[in-house]
Amino acid sequence: MKLDAYTPNELVAFPSRREWERQMRLSNHLFYGDNLSVLRSCIPDESVDLIYLDPPFNSNANYNILFRSPAGRESEAQVEAFRDSWHWNDAAEDAFQVMQSGRTRAFDMLAAIRASLGDNDMMAYLAMMTVRLIELPRVLRPTGSIYLHCDPTASHYFKLVMDSIFGPERFRNEITWKRTSAHSDGGRHGRNTDTLLFYAKGARPVWNAQFTPYEADYESRFRNCDPNGRRWMDDNLTAKGLSGGGYPYTYKGIESLWRMPPETMERLNREGRLHFTRNGGIRLKRYLNEARGVPVQALWSNIPALNSQAQERLGYPTQKPLALLERIIAASSNLGDVVLDPFCGCGTAVHAAPKLGRRWAGIDITHLAISLIERRMKAAFPGLALRVEGTPRDSASAADLARRDPFQFQWWAISMVDAVPAGGRKKGPDGGIDGIIYFRPERRRTAKAVVSVKGGEHVCVGMVRDLHSVMARERAPIGVLLSRSPPSAPMLREAAAVGRFHSEAMGRSYARLQILTIDELFGGKRPDIPLIDPVSFRPTAREGGSGQAQLL
Repeated sequence: MKLDAYTPNELVAFPSRREWERQMRLSNHLFYGDNLSVLRSCIPDESVDLIYLDPPFNSNANYNILFRSPAGRESEAQVEAFRDSWHWNDAAEDAFQVMQSGRTRAFDMLAAIRASLGDNDMMAYLAMMTVRLIELPRVLRPTGSIYLHCDPTASHYFKLVMDSIFGPERFRNEITWKRTSAHSDGGRHGRNTDTLLFYAKGARPVWNAQFTPYEADYESRFRNCDPNGRRWMDDNLTAKGLSGGGYPYTYKGIESLWRMPPETMERLNREGRLHFTRNGGIRLKRYLNEARGVPVQALWSNIPALNSQAQERLGYPTQKPLALLERIIAASSNLGDVVLDPFCGCGTAVHAAPKLGRRWAGIDITHLAISLIERRMKAAFPGLALRVEGTPRDSASAADLARRDPFQFQWWAISMVDAVPAGGRKKGPDGGIDGIIYFRPERRRTAKAVVSVKGGEHVCVGMVRDLHSVMARERAPIGVLLSRSPPSAPMLREAAAVGRFHSEAMGRSYARLQILTIDELFGGKRPDIPLIDPVSFRPTAREGGSGQAQLL
């Protein structure tokens, strides 16, 4: 795959940061395309406040496969869109050489890693990621931050790469997220953590400290009570043993090295915040109702991963919990800031952003992800201002996509009819099926409509017969043929001859084999299917109390 193989279709380039700001005030933006191209052509310098990225890497994969030489067998654990990228080939070599120009530190670091690892799949993955990572400091504001989400198998390589790009002095934290409960991994300690590398662009990034509730036993330490009922505990006021020194003076007859200057001590005394002990000491009163909680540390063990029963789960295999992204966004951005996710996936980061009153931009390389995110955001935030860039908007741009990338055209077409993908790039026992629409013709029975996509300039009656055969094999009551070209009269007669399907629950019948053109989809026409309680996609719950409406 060449670096420009997924050049965005009909992307709008923002000529200046001022224009970007104007556009972001009007609408959030979702870009279809290779994030390398989108970053370079659409996002201006210093226009983003926070970046979160969770690159497409299957944490359940056997990563030993990635270290095989090019002569070894292929890894089957790659995300489809990047499948061709994660082998050492001409594309990986191109990505490696791109960094020689103006990116000396990153190139030198990657060259050192390559000398150690050799030309294998892991090295190809690092090269394809690094050429994208070096674009990110440019788009960050001086007060911006970046969180790179990875798994422990690649995190140590990414740490070296990020040091070479941002500088080791900009490293803030390596956060360990306990993503699952304990489990057995056979012959090793259980792998139940992910890593987040947190870097800042400048010396003074936005920072809003986050807190977690106190444990019950900690609250029990607030044993004392003022006459007004406020509970408090006493705390040390001396600076003895602390680095950085203190303030030596005598206060109320007690000489010590204090933590604060005399004027602060006087203020605390006026406010009734000093506790004079029986032994002649002075302690600070800390009130329970003013305590913010325990500051969040670098070990995050209180945000569980999404299980199969989680309400927010969409069925996306690498979906992260909203609570994880909410913590990151709340800590490293302010109300109205712009959050960017260059690897959107199912859109958890861009979901958390408007929930917390932030603006956002997202990028993904597959139409499956784009359609899923668009559906998710519209369900969670009705009326949300959202502009999708790079997807076909008319028959001409659809034809262009079909010529450039038949697989992306196929995925885009099935997303237009709310079908789930089937088959992907590999031919298998489900040959002839590009998508499936699940429905319930009766309330207790689920059936499926099989979808076939034809992106060529010519269609024929044989395609209708092939789909009819697939319907028979799959026992599917309905088949849908999506065609870029208008069907011929023989095709329409052949489709009509397949007959009709009757739904007792709906009290009507439906054509068993339906043909829709891309132009009809743009016109709003959709397959005629009895969608009682549709089950193709798990719905997203509507969010309440969002700050998004105040921003746009």
